[in-house]
Amino acid sequence: MGLGKTTRTSRATRDDGGYMSYVCRVASSGLIAAWALCAAPAAMAQNFVFNSFQVEGNQRIQSATILSYAGIEPGTSISAGQLNDAYRRVTDSGIFETVEFVPQGGTLLIRVEEYPTINQISFEGNRRLKDDDLGALISSSSRRVFSPQQAEADAELIAEAYSQTGRVGAVVTPRIIRRSDNRVDLVFEISEGSTIEIERVSFVGNRFFTERRLRGVLETKQATILRTFLRGDTLVEDRIEFDKQLLRDFYLSRGFVDFQILSSNVEFARERDAFFLVFNVQEGQQFKFGNVSTVSEMAGVDAADFQDALKIKPGVVYSPTLIESSIERQERLAIRKGIDFLRVEPRIARNDADQTLDVEFALVKGPRVFIERIDIEGNTTTLDRVIRQRFRIVEGDPFNPREVREAAERIRALGFFSEAEVNTREGTTPDRVIVDVDVEEQPTGQLSLGGSYSVNSGVGVAIGLSENNFLGRGQRLNLDISTATDAQAYTFGFSEPYLLGRELRYDFDVAYTETDSSFVSYDTEALFFSTGLTFPVSDNGRLNVRYSYDNSRMLTNSDDAAGPVISSEIAQGSKVSSAVGLTYSYDTRRTGLNPNAGVLLELGSEFAGVGGDNTYIKTTGKAVAQTRVLSEEVVLQATLEGGALSWQSDHASRSLDRFVLGPSIFRGFDPAGIGPRDQTGGVDDALGGNFYTVARFEAQFPLGLPEEIGLRGAVFYDVGNLWGLSGADTAGSTIVGEGGSFRHVVGFSFLWDTAIGPLRFDFTEALVKQTYDKDTFFNFTLSAQF
Repeated sequence: MGLGKTTRTSRATRDDGGYMSYVCRVASSGLIAAWALCAAPAAMAQNFVFNSFQVEGNQRIQSATILSYAGIEPGTSISAGQLNDAYRRVTDSGIFETVEFVPQGGTLLIRVEEYPTINQISFEGNRRLKDDDLGALISSSSRRVFSPQQAEADAELIAEAYSQTGRVGAVVTPRIIRRSDNRVDLVFEISEGSTIEIERVSFVGNRFFTERRLRGVLETKQATILRTFLRGDTLVEDRIEFDKQLLRDFYLSRGFVDFQILSSNVEFARERDAFFLVFNVQEGQQFKFGNVSTVSEMAGVDAADFQDALKIKPGVVYSPTLIESSIERQERLAIRKGIDFLRVEPRIARNDADQTLDVEFALVKGPRVFIERIDIEGNTTTLDRVIRQRFRIVEGDPFNPREVREAAERIRALGFFSEAEVNTREGTTPDRVIVDVDVEEQPTGQLSLGGSYSVNSGVGVAIGLSENNFLGRGQRLNLDISTATDAQAYTFGFSEPYLLGRELRYDFDVAYTETDSSFVSYDTEALFFSTGLTFPVSDNGRLNVRYSYDNSRMLTNSDDAAGPVISSEIAQGSKVSSAVGLTYSYDTRRTGLNPNAGVLLELGSEFAGVGGDNTYIKTTGKAVAQTRVLSEEVVLQATLEGGALSWQSDHASRSLDRFVLGPSIFRGFDPAGIGPRDQTGGVDDALGGNFYTVARFEAQFPLGLPEEIGLRGAVFYDVGNLWGLSGADTAGSTIVGEGGSFRHVVGFSFLWDTAIGPLRFDFTEALVKQTYDKDTFFNFTLSAQF
């Protein structure tokens, strides 16, 4: 009996190297051999009566067990067919390598040879998958009876594991090596083969979205020149099923309620060295919201109050996410009003004539069911309370299936678990429900090491240590040390996301920094400390309240001689700013009302003078709007930000206290490249400014390159100004730019998504600038995400 299947596994063979195939042998002599192999009619008609039985060859298995498999009663007349059935029962037990039935008058001799015991299991030829990983897949194990069927099944599992990595041509051959005492070594010989990649992913039937846009939705990627580093270009069956769901979600969230995937076909290239993956889709028509209303079917519940909680407007593209968020708002409103067991049922009416969907939110009485308890299992490190904090319900509260589903998503979003399942079951009585939470822990810490080298400064080191689930409490802890060429920084941070068991984040940060910048004529030393609280004030709004302590001083730069303004600021020595601050942020991406657009608003103010040396009010604001157009392939983004400093101390302000703009805020210029400058006696010192305003407009678009490379293009236009030195000591100095003027910059960028983060390469041209500005043609940064 051979092992394996064609293509992936092959039959075991005997060779001179000691390998031996395992086969099931039938006796070539005796009556059974005669009628089993030759099928003689006379033998088949003969009857047998056995008064005694003799078993030979068994070592581990008792004779009584073998006779029980045969099932022949002494003294009973049986036919040749019944004797053959008995023989099959013994062989089908899977315990014996060979079985012989030899009738000897009134005695039946049963001669068996047991399968050997597995001494050890090894893998040969595997490089891509480690022994430990393969060992975890198979069921065969040492010190257990060897089974050829199980070995064959294990070989199939190993071949399937290689198929999941794109090596569908892998061949796995199980072999055995005979040892003493009826033992064998089981060896899986593996020929991994080469990776077969997905040469192209294409779509049939798509009209509204381009192939490029749809490929960006999928987890599966096409093979590119970066195939050595990208593993998304191999064919994985489970990934294709996941891609189908991603496509459905993508279309449904954009109003295509009739979207279907008619088929997904995988074909070999003619050379059989690559795959072609084709999705045949039917988009249907895009629907928008029509009439949106609320009706109440519960006594004493006013539908008008719940209608006001809706944010959906007629004419908006239909999305199930908007329906879910509306139901959530109305059910939360019911909880605030003390209305238990209220359920919201969306009733949708389709209008094909104008391609709209009327939605009626019905307020109905749900079943009277309570939460009996919440059981949590699998959390070996994470404390129970960290998981329970993600529930907005506790034992004894009315049961709300939607809240349980949302709690499950919040648990998964923690990032602490590789698996997180939340299910419900009936409790001790029909009106009680038990919520079961099963999780599987995963590592939450990270250690990062980096380095830099400069001819002048030598070797720089960057070390980062972070833990997002410190002591299983769900707390963030990070320590970073950086000794770069122009700056050294030592920072420590701690966050508690649920202070006092509430949705109240507490942050504590302390840092010590030293800078030696070539863009300004002074060095700095600073010790910084900050602590604060952040909490929600609405679905999209957050408020941060904080206190900060900043002890900083300016130092003489050995490379550049400072002018009178900077020299006077250096002479002030260390100055302490003790401040309280508020920052309000409004981010529509928190609720995802529009998958193609988002708005971010931030407004903050800092009041220094709570002790310390400095007294001032510093206010900053930023507004960002982003949307996708042209089949969602082009991203348009507009940003407006600004700041104002009102200096109120008796002593003069310093450049450290004022605003200094860098390329991340205003492109096209060096850090501190625009704004007021001291040019007394031939020096050229950047002084910063009390006020700034910047507007940035950008369009990002594909370059026609394979999207798996992650390279896109962008054009932008920036306009900005930095001005004002009120509170600074500028007496007797030659100051330029204090009154300010607007600079205008255009540019082109390459945006590249890499493993180390999004990189940005900016090529700029200043259309309007001042003669004393320090502009630049090229800048390279880590791109910040909106």
